[in-house]
Amino acid sequence: MIYEFRTYSILPRSLPEVLKRFEEPLARRQEFSKLWAFWHTEIGPLNQITHVWPYKDANERTAIRAKAVAEGAWPPKIADYIVDMQSDIYEPLPFATPLEPGNHGAYYEMRIYTLKPGAFPGWAAAWKEKLPERVKLSPLAGVFASEIGGLNRWMHIWPYKTLQQRDDTRKAALASGNWPPNAPTPPVRQENKFLIPAKFSPMQ
Repeated sequence: MIYEFRTYSILPRSLPEVLKRFEEPLARRQEFSKLWAFWHTEIGPLNQITHVWPYKDANERTAIRAKAVAEGAWPPKIADYIVDMQSDIYEPLPFATPLEPGNHGAYYEMRIYTLKPGAFPGWAAAWKEKLPERVKLSPLAGVFASEIGGLNRWMHIWPYKTLQQRDDTRKAALASGNWPPNAPTPPVRQENKFLIPAKFSPMQ
């Protein structure tokens, strides 16, 4: 399974219209494959939307996208509002199946770490060991390794009901001594952003 994360930077103040235009053809587009999530940024880089599409593999992605376009079901009419577009393909880590769509949190924290080349096996081992205790404090939406696009990226997404819950959970995780995992090499870069689901997002 692969997940395509498509992140668009849009013009300031255009979000309401972008959401409207994205939603209009969405039901037709989902006849071809299902949307996993649609978020817009609240804290971090502003004026961004991210929509996430799961596929069996790259061949299925290519075939579905081509068919949706050929039949006039896609893309939504938002080109006039887009400043920049980025597409990244991620694979979920085998020990952490992404959450099914549902009501998980009003805020999603997306954390993206760039690792040194060759660091993934050590990180995977550390996370596999520590993650079962961490998710007792709050659920993990998914942890992913980049495959196409920005390389050597480790992305994890955590839903929270409130920002206070996020702060309390992180303090509890740190106090437990179990978290963060003691990976053998530190990341070379870290970034995070807080996302809010659109009303039509399957992940709420």
